[in-house]
Amino acid sequence: MENENNNIYFKARKEAAEKNDRLLSREGAAEQLGFSTSTLTNYELGLTKNIPPESIVMMANEYHAPHLTYHYCSNECPIGRSMPIPTNHARLSALTVQTYKLLCVDALEAAKASMLDVLVDERVTESNEEAVLGLIKYIESLTKSLGELRLAYHKMFADEGRKVW
Repeated sequence: MENENNNIYFKARKEAAEKNDRLLSREGAAEQLGFSTSTLTNYELGLTKNIPPESIVMMANEYHAPHLTYHYCSNECPIGRSMPIPTNHARLSALTVQTYKLLCVDALEAAKASMLDVLVDERVTESNEEAVLGLIKYIESLTKSLGELRLAYHKMFADEGRKVW
């Protein structure tokens, strides 16, 4: 069983309660979400291992916590666990520098050259395998970095009570 103080759903509700008193109690939050109190308790205590995605979306929207959907996709969804899904809650400045670094000319030129090598051979060969693996790693890093930047912007909108999606 997960300690409720470390549970992401509990933390998100408590943070949201700073702006919405109804979310201070599980009863109030459950009513607002349309859940039973026991269902929300099970989510927050980590007793429910397979939380329905619709419930995650409802909590993310109600709590203005878009990171809940990212957390679900990267940690709980069997398909998403194998994908470069953002989970970083770093400061916007750090995320911007990280993404900017990945978009530098040298990195992009190396990625383009790797793509052209594969295009010439029309397949992955022994001679281009290392470059292709590097390209895949680069694309995954860039995808995750851009996603983290997107998450930071979503969080900014959510903190203002505005919906992005």
